[in-house]
Amino acid sequence: MGVGKIVQIVAVLAAVVAGLWSGFPEAAMVIAILGAVAGWFVSAEDRQRVLIAAIALSVVSGGLGAIPAVGEYISSIMGSLGSLYAAGSVTIILVALYEKLKP
Repeated sequence: MGVGKIVQIVAVLAAVVAGLWSGFPEAAMVIAILGAVAGWFVSAEDRQRVLIAAIALSVVSGGLGAIPAVGEYISSIMGSLGSLYAAGSVTIILVALYEKLKP
């Protein structure tokens, strides 16, 4: 298992913990940093999938709160994952831009 895979697993676990535990004070900062680092390790073949997943998570996360008993938890986890993927998307876009513009 490579460093990229470990960073991605830790990032997803941090997003799930941040979604379940509202007392995580620096959750947004940790998720943003882990997402940006995880985005660095995304292969060129998977970049489009990550960008689409970031859009899908940002759209879907708000509508799940209506599910009885667990909806708020699921919505919060999806929101955290959406933030994670959004941070990773920024890194992916910057890496793709660099690759396109490098001499």
